[in-house]
Amino acid sequence: MKLRYFSPFEWALWIGSVAVIALSFLLGGQFHILTLIASLLGVTALIFIAKGNVIGQFFVIVFSLLYALVSLEQRYYGEMITYLGMSLPASIVACVSWLKNPSKQGKNEVQVATMSATKWFWLVISSLLVTLAFYFILRFFNTNNLLVSTISVTTSFLAAMLLILRSPFYAVAYAANDIVLIVLWVFSCFVSIAYLPMVICFVAFLFNDLYGFYSWKKMQKRQNK
Repeated sequence: MKLRYFSPFEWALWIGSVAVIALSFLLGGQFHILTLIASLLGVTALIFIAKGNVIGQFFVIVFSLLYALVSLEQRYYGEMITYLGMSLPASIVACVSWLKNPSKQGKNEVQVATMSATKWFWLVISSLLVTLAFYFILRFFNTNNLLVSTISVTTSFLAAMLLILRSPFYAVAYAANDIVLIVLWVFSCFVSIAYLPMVICFVAFLFNDLYGFYSWKKMQKRQNK
């Protein structure tokens, strides 16, 4: 892939995110290699997804596996179940959806779709049902920080479904999820500073997702012309 595929701002965003995460990992004092790898894969996935490039979905698949392992260590069963049982399969479905709907302009990007009122209705209903079901599942497993973990499931589900539906609002849902996860991993830092990279990771994710929304709206406007 050519260097000019990314704009100067996108290069700066990605390099800055990688540098901040790597620095936080080094300053953490304890080596936790999975948190570092997962964080770096995550921000790399987001910069490609912000471009509407299906390669980002493949990165998300690997990220989901690694993040589930890190979550398991902290007994964040909600995160583990969410990423293995929802984010991972959703990324696979999104890959198929994106490959079947390339931009009509012939670029290496997905065709952005418009959300109808009917789609929003069923998305909200399904999100409420998923939230209710996961609350009892996570409570059964005695999940740490149950309320925060449940909210994380809701925002993750919304983001995953909006990615499949090829809506720019996937980034808004992911940004909300980032805020929830920042809170969740701050709790872990009270136990071990080795998890600081996960906090920094989701702070970087937040900036990337905010840019993703801007990028997709711009992409949608260009495609509609």
